[in-house]
Amino acid sequence: MTLLAQISDLHLDGSERATRRATRVMDHLRALSHPVDALLVTGDIADHGAEAEYEEAAQILTAPFPVLTCPGNHDARPAYRKALLGDAPDQGPINQAHHIAGTTILMCDSTIPGRDEGRLDAQTLAWIDTTLAALPQDATALIAFHQPPVELHHPLPDSGMLEEPGQLADLLGAHPQVAAVLTGHAHTAAASTFAARPLIVGPAITWTLRLPWESDHVADRDQPPGLAFHILDDDRRLTTHYRVVL
Repeated sequence: MTLLAQISDLHLDGSERATRRATRVMDHLRALSHPVDALLVTGDIADHGAEAEYEEAAQILTAPFPVLTCPGNHDARPAYRKALLGDAPDQGPINQAHHIAGTTILMCDSTIPGRDEGRLDAQTLAWIDTTLAALPQDATALIAFHQPPVELHHPLPDSGMLEEPGQLADLLGAHPQVAAVLTGHAHTAAASTFAARPLIVGPAITWTLRLPWESDHVADRDQPPGLAFHILDDDRRLTTHYRVVL
């Protein structure tokens, strides 16, 4: 069994509010009586893509468990690489595979610099295919990236979803190891399906999306920050629990 936490859309911008909300969630995770095997951070870590925002993120996200990240549309690859990963600045996609408690987790870069919409480019799709092909058929894997590949029935996230999702769906058809797809971006906890697999959308740290039937005002800034816990069992079954941190 693999126990994971997921947070998304921190939008660290140097403000006291953003720092306080992200810190509160990390304090909660570090204080769990049973630690998670890893924390997944599914994009929009910084709000403006500034190095100082990633330097703050590196401090806030320090934990006694692995912290796995991928970029979102507000992130900037060179500053992200330098200040968060400690790598040389580069404009190429940031794709990383991690092996956590018997599960392979692919943190993928679905960003298009300068745009809200996402796309898994040819380089990233080839990397996903190669990485999954190297796994045994009975292995278990998860794929995480920022923009959801399906409509969530809200005009804001649906205007910036993953483009050409069929390419990923076709690829996943050849890789039964993938148990689920995890994303962020929508600022609301949601569950759907994609390529005959669970699609789980993590809630946001910064603010919560109001759905069209709830209010004409899109952003609920008073809702406490949210997180998800994912339990992946030996049968590749994913169970998700959502929490808010008061």
